[in-house]
Amino acid sequence: MAIEVGDARLLSAAAQEVVRLRVVAALESGRVGSYREAAEVFGVSSRSVGTWWRAYRTGGREALAAPVKTGMGRDELVSDQDRAVLFQAMADYTPEDLLIGGPLWTRALVGELIRLVTGVTMTEQGLGKWLRRHGFSPQRPDRRSYRQDQEKVDVWLQRDYPAIAARASAEKAVIVWADQCGLCSDTAPPGRSWAPAGQTPVVRVNGRRFRVNIMSAIASRGSLWFTVFTGKFTAKVFTVFLDRLARQAGRKVHVIADRHPVHRSKTVRAWLEANSDRVELHLMPGYSPELNPDELLNADLKRHVHAARTRSADDLAHETRRFLHRRQKQPRTVRGYFHTHHVRYTIE
Repeated sequence: MAIEVGDARLLSAAAQEVVRLRVVAALESGRVGSYREAAEVFGVSSRSVGTWWRAYRTGGREALAAPVKTGMGRDELVSDQDRAVLFQAMADYTPEDLLIGGPLWTRALVGELIRLVTGVTMTEQGLGKWLRRHGFSPQRPDRRSYRQDQEKVDVWLQRDYPAIAARASAEKAVIVWADQCGLCSDTAPPGRSWAPAGQTPVVRVNGRRFRVNIMSAIASRGSLWFTVFTGKFTAKVFTVFLDRLARQAGRKVHVIADRHPVHRSKTVRAWLEANSDRVELHLMPGYSPELNPDELLNADLKRHVHAARTRSADDLAHETRRFLHRRQKQPRTVRGYFHTHHVRYTIE
C-alpha cells in the first residue's frame, strides 16, 4: 500500500495519522496478533504500537485524532500534501480498514477521516462540494469477493490472458467468453418505481416457482452463441454446447470460463483431450466474475426478461430465447460489452 513505505517517521503528519489508524484497526480486528507483528507490517516501532493501542483503549478513537485546526479559511486548512494523503487513503483502504465505519466512503465517513487525520471539520454539504471540486462523484461500487486472490488476478491480466490471445492469433483461432446463469419466476423486475411517499408499490409475480438455465458465449467482434434449457447444468450440457460452438465458429475456439465444478469435471477434461484440435478451455481466477464480459450479457438478460411475468417454464424459455436471438442480430451491442472498463483488457 502506498502509505506503508519505509520508516513511518519520514511520512507527513497526515500520513502518520493514517498509519496510526491502520495499526489500531488491525489490532482491533485481529489481523495482526502482537505489537511486534504490527510493527513489522506497518514499518513502525513496537513502542509506538503499544503507545497508540493504550491510548485507543483508554480514550477511544478520539485519542488518535489530529489536533483541531482553527483560525484559517476552509480551503487553506487542507494542504495539497494532506489532500493527496487523504485521497490515497480513500483509494487504498475502506473506512473499516481505518477504524472509521462501514465499507463505503460516504460523505459522513470522508468527513470523519479528514477530521481524524488533519483536524479539519466540514459540514456534509460543504464536504460534498469540496469532493466534487476535486473530481469525486458518488458512484455505485463494483462488487468483489473477499475470497478473490488479487495476485492470481494480476497474473491473469499480465501474463495468462496475453499468452492465450497470442496463441489464438497464431492459430487463427477465435477467443470466446462463456458463462452460465439462471432465471427464476419469483424474481421481481430490477430497479425502482416512483410512488407516493409511504405507499410502497406492488409488483405482481407468478405464485409458481420455476426456472430456466442459460449457457452463452460471446466474442469481441459481436458473435453470440447460446443454449437455453430447463434441466441442471451438467458436463453433458457443457460438452454438447462446446461441440456446437466449435462447429458454428468454423475454426478452433479458445473458450474462457469460470471455475465452475462442471468445467473442471473428469468428463469435460476427457472430452477436451479428444477435441484438443477444435476447443481449448481456459479457466479464469476464482471469484472474479468482473473479468468476464459474458457476465454483462447475463446482466442485460436479467434486466430485460421479466421472469415474474411468465406463466410457465416453457414461456420463460421462449422469452429468454427471443431476447438472445435479438442480441445475436445486434453485434454492436455485444461488442459494447467488451468496452466496459473492467473487461476492456480483453480487446486492448
